Amino acid sequence: MLGPSTHSVSNLRGPRYVCLARDGGFIVSEECGDIKLFNSNHKLVGSLGCRYGHQFGNPAGVCADVEGNIIVADEQHRAVHLFPKSGSPICLVSKGLRKPAGVACSNSGLLLVADSGDNYGVN
Repeated sequence: MLGPSTHSVSNLRGPRYVCLARDGGFIVSEECGDIKLFNSNHKLVGSLGCRYGHQFGNPAGVCADVEGNIIVADEQHRAVHLFPKSGSPICLVSKGLRKPAGVACSNSGLLLVADSGDNYGVN
């Protein structure tokens, strides 16, 4: 059940999608920007662009898997990338995508991608 309190955070430019991080924080994608990482106290702790040296086109959907890796759909680059807790980003899907907008991952490791460019969802 969601609590009655709300919190505002600063340091965002065009927030789009949000998801909970496995460490109790949360992750926010910014339109034509970056992916911002916040801790459980709602404080900005970094961004994926700075952490990995990755240049996003237009990041959209974000999710975190059971291991704490972050998965991002990038509409402009027509790709879905995994950002591991350690190591370099990995392109998970690019072939056949037109405008990947949403991503979700299950506890069993299934990745779901919503592609708004062709009105399909893929897994």
